[in-house]
Amino acid sequence: MATTADFRNGFTFRMDGDIWQIVEFQHVKMGRGGAIVRTKLKNLRTGRVLDKTFRSGEKVDDVMVERRPMQYLYRQGDDFVFMDNETYDQVNVPKDLVGDAEKFLREGEVVEIAYSEDKPVYLELPVAVELTVTQTEPGIKGDTVSGGGKPATLETGAVVTVPLFINEGDVIKVDTRTGEYIERVKS
Repeated sequence: MATTADFRNGFTFRMDGDIWQIVEFQHVKMGRGGAIVRTKLKNLRTGRVLDKTFRSGEKVDDVMVERRPMQYLYRQGDDFVFMDNETYDQVNVPKDLVGDAEKFLREGEVVEIAYSEDKPVYLELPVAVELTVTQTEPGIKGDTVSGGGKPATLETGAVVTVPLFINEGDVIKVDTRTGEYIERVKS
């Protein structure tokens, strides 16, 4: 068991049957009465973010989470097969644990998988990935009035909005947290 004095960014604990991670926290001393701790928590299974206030000294059930770099190999039915880069063991990770990360997961991509009690808890992609555009409409020269973008399908099947100058075969960088185009890497 841990108390609110142990809180720090990245601290993980069990609450309501799920594992939560502290994104940010703030100790607040009230004028009269005890102190409180305001937190922003992230559910590691669903990705949901929650604001919660704890009384100072309140106890929580802390959970040890170990992050391991794993390389994505292939998909087998509803599971994704990853290889531990240190032991070369292969691990099947269910589709519900991978979630939306599937849109940016390419064979050979190295990701971090967090384990708790030797079971995978969540998967964390790099902040940005480089993917090849496989299908998009050709940009019309001089069409800058709209100033917008156009949809582009990437090699993983994800569809993102890109600037008009992006063509098929271009490699672009995409933010995996938001799914937004960042920049063209090479054409």
